[in-house]
Amino acid sequence: MNIIQGYYDGSVFVPLVPVNVKINQPVLITVLETANQNADKNRFDKFFGALSVEDYCEITEALKDTEKVDINEW
Repeated sequence: MNIIQGYYDGSVFVPLVPVNVKINQPVLITVLETANQNADKNRFDKFFGALSVEDYCEITEALKDTEKVDINEW
């Protein structure tokens, strides 16, 4: 799963960073509605942001451990 920041230009959604998505690949887009974009920006900054490289590596290593779980073990 990837989280991609972007905006809607009135006809299409435009990502703010390059994305690795195939043409016609299904995607899920969640729209965060805000009454005042500038006022809510600081509120959302507490919850959304970019991961550091170290955090990303730590998370991907942890996810690899979950692939080793034997579903029949439970």
